[in-house]
Amino acid sequence: MGARRPGRHWRGLRVTAPEGTRPTRSGPSTGRGGDRRPVRPPLDRPRRAAYEAVAAVHRDDAFANLVLPIILRDEGLFGRDAAFATELTYGTLRHLGTLDAILTDAAGRDVARIDPPVRDALRLGAYQLLHTRVPAHAAVSSTVDLVRSVAPGATGFANAVMREVSTRDADAWVAKLAPPMETDPIGHLALAYSHPQWIVRAFSEALGGDLGETARLLIEDNERPPVHLCARPGLIDPVELADQVGGAPGAFSPYAVYLPGGAPGDIPAVADGRAHVQDEGSQLVAAALAAAPLDGPDGRWLDLCAGPGGKAGLLGALAAQRGARVTAVEVAEHRARLVSLATRDLPVAVLTMDGRDVGGDPKLPEQHFDRVLVDAPCTGLGSLRRRPESRWRRQPSDLPPLTRLQRELLGAALRAVRPGGLVAYVTCSPHTVETHVTVTEAARRSGVPVDFVDARPLLPAGMPGLGDGPTVQLWPHRHGTDAMFLAVLRRG
Repeated sequence: MGARRPGRHWRGLRVTAPEGTRPTRSGPSTGRGGDRRPVRPPLDRPRRAAYEAVAAVHRDDAFANLVLPIILRDEGLFGRDAAFATELTYGTLRHLGTLDAILTDAAGRDVARIDPPVRDALRLGAYQLLHTRVPAHAAVSSTVDLVRSVAPGATGFANAVMREVSTRDADAWVAKLAPPMETDPIGHLALAYSHPQWIVRAFSEALGGDLGETARLLIEDNERPPVHLCARPGLIDPVELADQVGGAPGAFSPYAVYLPGGAPGDIPAVADGRAHVQDEGSQLVAAALAAAPLDGPDGRWLDLCAGPGGKAGLLGALAAQRGARVTAVEVAEHRARLVSLATRDLPVAVLTMDGRDVGGDPKLPEQHFDRVLVDAPCTGLGSLRRRPESRWRRQPSDLPPLTRLQRELLGAALRAVRPGGLVAYVTCSPHTVETHVTVTEAARRSGVPVDFVDARPLLPAGMPGLGDGPTVQLWPHRHGTDAMFLAVLRRG
C-alpha cells in the first residue's frame, strides 16, 4: 500500500517539552493574579519526525524509506537532526519485536492493548533507553512529552512504563524474557534479535542449521546498511565515481561504490543516469547472467520482471557495450514508468505486460531470447535490513501464492529462451521454498530439457562462502550484500 503523506497527522500535534522547563514567551498571562503560566518549548523535531514515521508505518501501512524523507523535508530537518530521526525510526522498526516484549512486561499488559499512539511513542522511548547513548532521564522525559502531545491522559502511564524499562539494560531484558537457548533456540534468537520465529527458522534452515551463523545473520540484519551505487559500465568508471562521492569501490562487484553518506539523488552521476543506487548483491547476480559463456547469437536479452529498473539499467549498459538489446517487461504501469526512467538512453525497450504471457503475445515470442533474467517477486526476506517493517508484515501464508508465481515466471522464461540460451533465476530471499524448491519444480514442470550451470565461477574470484554450487546464496553477514539467490539454467 502506498505511503500517505504524513503532514495531515503531525501538523495537528500539541507539542510540548520536558517538565520543569522555564517559560519561553513573554506578555500578558491569562492566569489569575497576573502570574505567568509556564509555557513549555516545542517537542524536539527529530523525535517528532521519528514518531510520525513509525506511526505512519503502523497506521497507514507506509514504507519507512518512502514516508520518512517526506517528513524530514516538511520538518526542515537536515544533518545531525535528520540522522538522529532516521536512527530512531529504523532502529525502532528493526527492534520492534523485542521492544514489544519488553513493553508488555513493563506495562503489565499486552502491548496490543495499549492505544496505538501511546504504543508507538513508548517503542521510540524504549529504543532510546536500550540501544542509544541518550541519557535515561532524557529518554524518559522526552517520551512522556511525546505521549502528552498525542494522548494527554496517558502521561502517568507512560512515565511508569519508561521508568520500569530503564531498570534493566537490553541484555538483562533478553535474559529475563527470552526462552532458554538450550531448549528453544529459535524462540531465543527470535526475541534476542527481534525477528519473527518463522523467519529465524527459515534462515537457520537455509544456513544448514548452524545457529551460530544464524545469530550472526540476525545481528547483521539489525545494523544500518550502507548505500551502494552502481557505476554503469561504459558511462562512468567506479574509481572515478568513488572519488566524486568520497566513497570506496565495492569489495566484489566491479561496478559497486560504497557511499559514505548524503542523498544519492544529489549526486550528478546518479541524476544524469551514469550511475544508480543498487545493492552490490543485485549487481552481482545481474552481471553473472551477462558473464555466463554462451554459444551462438547473443544480441537479444530479456528482463522478465524489470521493475523498478535497477537490474535492467545495469544489463542495458552491458548490452550497449556488446551490441545487444534488452527487452524489459513489467506488469505494473507505474513500475514500468520507473524502468523507462532508469534505462533512458540505453538499448532497452520497455513493455508493460505480464511476463507469463510468453508465447501468447507476439512481443514475447517463444525461443527468441539469448539471455533471460527472472528477478522474481518474493518475500524480500533477504533485504530486511533495508526494509525493517517487512519482517513484521510478511507471513508464512504469503509463500504459496508467491512460489506459484515464481514457478510460472521461471516456466515462461524457459519458454522465452532459445535452445542453448541462458536463464538466471534471482530472488532477494534465502527461503528454501523460494529458492531451491521453486527452481527444481519449475525446471521439472517446464517440459524442456534444462541443465544447471555452476553459478560460482560467474561471480568475482575470491568471493568467500559461495557453497557447493551450482546455485549461489549471498548473505549480509558473509558478503555485506542483501541475501540474493542465483540459479543459472541452460535450455537444452
